Amino acid sequence: MLPLARRSFTLARVRLPRPVAARWVAAALLCAPASAQVQFSIDWKSQSVSRPDSSSAPRPITEGDVLAPDQAPILGPLAAPDVKVLGSELFLQGYSNCVGHPGGTPCAIEVDALSSGMDAEFRPNPQFRRRIWFSVDEWASGHPATPTSPVHATVFNQGNPTQGPVPTPGVFDAAADVYVDVNLPPGPVGPNFSPRNNSLALDGNGLQSANGFRAPGLGLLEPRNTTLPFPYPGDNLDALEIGTDLSTAPIVFFSLDSSFGDTLAGVSNTGSALANGFVGGDVLRTNLAGTAVLRYATASQLGLDRFGVDTDDLDALVLADNGDGVYQRSQAPYDWLTGTKDMLVFSVRRGSAVINQLDSIFGVPIQPGDLLVPPVAGGLSQNPGIFIAAEALGLRTERGSANDVGDDLDAVDVTEEPCNGDELCFDCNENGVDDSVDIANGGSQDANLNGIPDECEDKVVEHCKCTSGSSATCTNADANAGCANSTGQGGKLESNINSGGSVSLALDNLVLTSSQLPTFVSGLTFMGTSSRPPATFYDGLRCINLPVLRYGTQSSGASGSFALGPGIAATAALRFGPSGTITPGSTWHFQTWYRDPTGPCGTNSNVTNAVKVTFVP
Repeated sequence: MLPLARRSFTLARVRLPRPVAARWVAAALLCAPASAQVQFSIDWKSQSVSRPDSSSAPRPITEGDVLAPDQAPILGPLAAPDVKVLGSELFLQGYSNCVGHPGGTPCAIEVDALSSGMDAEFRPNPQFRRRIWFSVDEWASGHPATPTSPVHATVFNQGNPTQGPVPTPGVFDAAADVYVDVNLPPGPVGPNFSPRNNSLALDGNGLQSANGFRAPGLGLLEPRNTTLPFPYPGDNLDALEIGTDLSTAPIVFFSLDSSFGDTLAGVSNTGSALANGFVGGDVLRTNLAGTAVLRYATASQLGLDRFGVDTDDLDALVLADNGDGVYQRSQAPYDWLTGTKDMLVFSVRRGSAVINQLDSIFGVPIQPGDLLVPPVAGGLSQNPGIFIAAEALGLRTERGSANDVGDDLDAVDVTEEPCNGDELCFDCNENGVDDSVDIANGGSQDANLNGIPDECEDKVVEHCKCTSGSSATCTNADANAGCANSTGQGGKLESNINSGGSVSLALDNLVLTSSQLPTFVSGLTFMGTSSRPPATFYDGLRCINLPVLRYGTQSSGASGSFALGPGIAATAALRFGPSGTITPGSTWHFQTWYRDPTGPCGTNSNVTNAVKVTFVP
């Protein structure tokens, strides 16, 4: 092996991304990857209906539009969302006549489920975790067994107190929020799963709620107080798609609203499905460049409308189509992994006839907070099967009673975890776990209740530690540093931020020290502008995206360490020119690659953990 100082630094020895599913390959080749984002719709009762969006040519928002935040979700106050896809582009009949109508007045164009058809497939292996993002309506109160310690925002403490006990007075903030599951195993997961938990990931308005919690926001209006006269103030997020930009997607899948009454609100739903020639249990598809809406999956294929036409309403949708745009119904959980079936997971609205009917997997009464799959072959009934029970998501149920007032899960999406760059990521400490879940698990503190782990509000964050669950190359984990080397410890990269250093470019006195290295070996520190999930790189893990810029080679000497800085910014400007000039407000990730001829995995080199630095003037 050549000395490291004489070798070209290509970072070529990296694990390739997971194989891309065959579906949508042709579409992917035709256009550049879209940036990850969150998109949603709101219901007809929302105060933002008729509110001008924040585009350069403002348009009145309707319940038939696909919306997105005006900017990446951040803490509020925020501008109104932008319209990404007009209801007219979904070919909704009567859309033009509904534009500008006020919230709380029905107009039969409501879209209440969305998907790109490219959602992350659920897998039975817990190594391939999936993150469930969901929203509830204004009546949801959360499951009373939701853990309250460590303190974090949940449906239980953000929701409606009239439907169950909560630890605070009425907050009424849950309806415009997006929550995530916490540590769920692969499904099917039944109603007896414990602990019952969820965590706030995205807030409706990004502002502090009545009990102090907030999170990055979407530009919606809160609270939605149901103790006030109808129409209620505030918004209800009613459909959700995270990742694929639906305005450029080859196909958009969606569902429309049934016409039966709402048990709690005391009003009828809009009947947008019947007005467009469908029923509320159908899944529809349209090509935005096409001319019409087509029925993709019928209510009967999903085990719905068994008690009459339009008696069930599909209220949330997760879909992984196999690429042909034609629905092939799954017969059992995970048969969609064969590529011959489509994964279609959904919930049903409160008031649907199938609620309290026995499901086909567990044989228990279906609730409006359950995530369902089509009836399983040879199942316990002809009704949909419960894939994730509402209780496991921390939602309240009335399972087994004649009541129809359990929490209504009315928007959902599923992404990979850790996210692969195609989905929305909130992982500021770069440990592969969503920030909201870190807080819920107690792994991160959130003393100011803003949904951001406290350690991330520092300007320097160490990440890419080689924990046992981070795919250490040859079981050489070190939870406090990079993967273990021939010293028995992992190489450690750390800053002098707590001993006189700073992130000020004017002072330029930050020092990054690489330690716990083998003695008298060569190494170099490299930097890049963005991180990536850990990828195998020689004996260690690389967590910085290409392209990277490398500083000069150094020797670890007798101490097994070397330092970069002070003068990191000045050196970067001189060495790299404009592409590597560090500017105020910019964030850079640093990591060190070093030789290790007798390392545990036999590749002759390794890398430290990484350090993320946000610089100031």
